[in-house]
Amino acid sequence: MTQPFLTLNDGVQMPQLGLGTWQTPDAEAAAIVRAALDTGYRLIDTAAVYGNESGVGAGLRAAALPREKVFVTTKLWNDQQGFDNTLIAFDESLARLQLDYVDLYLIHWPAPNHDRYLDTWRALIRLKEEKRARSIGVSNFQVPHLERIIGETGVTPAVNQIELHPDFQQQALMAFHVLHGIRTQSWSPLGQGALLQDKTIRAIAKKHQKTPAQIIIRWHLERELLVIPKSVHAERLQENFAVFDFALDAEDTVQLTRMDNPKGRIGPHPDTAQF
Repeated sequence: MTQPFLTLNDGVQMPQLGLGTWQTPDAEAAAIVRAALDTGYRLIDTAAVYGNESGVGAGLRAAALPREKVFVTTKLWNDQQGFDNTLIAFDESLARLQLDYVDLYLIHWPAPNHDRYLDTWRALIRLKEEKRARSIGVSNFQVPHLERIIGETGVTPAVNQIELHPDFQQQALMAFHVLHGIRTQSWSPLGQGALLQDKTIRAIAKKHQKTPAQIIIRWHLERELLVIPKSVHAERLQENFAVFDFALDAEDTVQLTRMDNPKGRIGPHPDTAQF
């Protein structure tokens, strides 16, 4: 199966469907990443705070694919924000991954209580200029955070990775992304598993003879969202990737859109999260 790519605002081509590795232990990451790449995944998403960059890097090497064939994302944690700290943290991530560059580097959270994300963004701009990060972006940024970094630097993030699933669709933030050419990437796209038991989703899955997870992932893909479901099981990796042989119909889309709940957020709110 071949997956689609989306073009970022800097011209870089990014696989639309990838493997998320949040809560994947470092000792297990190599085998899981290798299995994902063998299945056909070409996007691997990790982060410094996940504590598994070394394992992810080992999995990349074990798969023995050409470096340019795999898109690798990692993220800067909040306690390492600030211009100089960011450059040091980036070098540390590269060392753990054993890579010369990453394809996408993200500020993990705006952490407005620290108020260092603007200087941090300037450091990411430097890393892109040095071609050590092919693309740069953010995660969990709200509209005011985005407006500030764009207004102060003139550089627009390529990606904003945010919590997004049928129960929490972030329509206003997505509209801002579209207006500014920012790609939206969904974390916890399955609602951390809770949506797999939803009656509406299960009915649509039955109609298409697919699993609930496949229906939700397909919904993300058809909205032109980048999506990174996480799994540590080989059979689930394959299931999550087997989503390119069917399409949702208009009725399905209407039903899924109606699920949107402004109070459906699972993770912390970026404005008040204390990290």
